[in-house]
Amino acid sequence: MKLTGEHLTNELARVLGWRPFPDRFVTDGRNWIARSRFQPLAVLDHAFRLLEKVSEDYSIENTPSTGFSVEVRLAGEVGRAAGEPKARTITIALARALGLDVPDDSTDSAPVSQRRRNLRSRRKVDGI
Repeated sequence: MKLTGEHLTNELARVLGWRPFPDRFVTDGRNWIARSRFQPLAVLDHAFRLLEKVSEDYSIENTPSTGFSVEVRLAGEVGRAAGEPKARTITIALARALGLDVPDDSTDSAPVSQRRRNLRSRRKVDGI
C-alpha cells in the first residue's frame, strides 16, 4: 500500500519517536504538538528536521528543468525524488530511503488538506 498524506506523516513522526493520535502527536516525555504543527510535506523546516534526525548523507540540487533533485543515503539504502516543492521532494526521498512505499506521482503525495481543497474546487466546477 502506498503511503500518502496523513499516513506518510504518521510514519515519519514515528521516526522522530513520536506517537500519532487523531488530533496530535505525543512527543518525548508526555509532551504533544497539534497535527497542524508538523507538516513535513509542506514545511521546509519540518522536512529538514526529519532529514537531520535520520541521515547526514544526502544531496540536494536545484535545476531549472526538473526543480529539486534529492538523494538520501541511509544504511546502504538510497532514496531519490525530484520535483517541487522542496519540502515535499526532501520528504519523499527520505521516506524512500527508509523503505516506505510512497507514490511516484507527486499529486498522490500531496498533503491531505491540499487534496481535500482540490476535491472541493473540482466539485464546485462539476456542480456537485
